[in-house]
Formats: sequence, C-alpha cells, structure tokens
Amino acid sequence: MNPLLASAPPPPGIEIFERILAAPAGLILLEGCDSPSLVEQFRAIVRRSGQAVYLWQPDLGLGNLIDAHARVPGSQRLGAALRYMQQSMHFGVYLLMGLEPPLSAMDSTLLRQLAKPPAGHVRRVVLLDASPALVDHLGDMAFHLRGQPDAPLRPRLRDGRWLVA
Repeated sequence: MNPLLASAPPPPGIEIFERILAAPAGLILLEGCDSPSLVEQFRAIVRRSGQAVYLWQPDLGLGNLIDAHARVPGSQRLGAALRYMQQSMHFGVYLLMGLEPPLSAMDSTLLRQLAKPPAGHVRRVVLLDASPALVDHLGDMAFHLRGQPDAPLRPRLRDGRWLVA
C-alpha cells in the first residue's frame, strides 16, 4: 500500500457525517457548526460516495445535494417535506436549514415520529442553525450532536465583556 495514501487525512466533514449516521435517534440537532460550509463539505462527500443526502430550505424546498436542480416537487412547506421523509423507505440524510418556530402541531408530531430510529434502514433528519426557541421547543426529542468549529474559539471583547464566539 502506498504510504502517502494511508496517511491522507479524511475529507472535511466526514467525521461529522459518520457521527450523524451512528446517532441513536432519527432526529439530530447539530450545534456549533458553520452550516453553509458543512453543507458544501457534505456535497463533496456525497458526490464521491453516492449517498442520498437532501437539503430543505423554506424558500426552495427539498433538494438532493448531488444535483442542485433535482428538487422534490411540492416540498416547500415543512409538513410536505417531513411527510416525504417519513414515507421514504430508503437510506437518507435530510438536512433542514432555516427552520423557525412556531411549528404547527402536525409538524411537531411528524418530527416526533421521525425522531424514532426507523427499523431496517438509516434515516436521519438533521436540524442546522436551530434557534434557541426551536431547541427549547424540541426539548429532549432531538439527539444533540456537537460539531467541531472550524477555528478554535477565541475570547472577544464586546461591550466591555469577554465573550467566546
């Protein structure tokens, strides 16, 4: 085996992606990541691996990361996208970006159902950039996963106080 290949670092984002797949729950709250950068890292990973990873955004709906133009018709509304995820019988990682409370009772019910790990296939619903209100609303329904920040946190002085941001 070529020693240069053996020591090559894994692609960026692969460690987080593997932790998402290994999570014990179907609904994951990913905290502490630069979401746009992470989405691009995941896009590169799925182009190499062929994995089914989707991104939902309120204005665009649900789309495949491999092909930005491949959209699920009628998935702009959260409820429609969650029903699509729930009915899928195949492997899938669904990234939700821009999800804002308040959630309807139906959307909360669908998220609660998706939080249970499915039998037989991997389906993960990952919430990116969740607001504190959404985190409070979900409570312990979602599995909390801490991502690695791209840069070490440094203290900054803001309004006379030191903050880590």
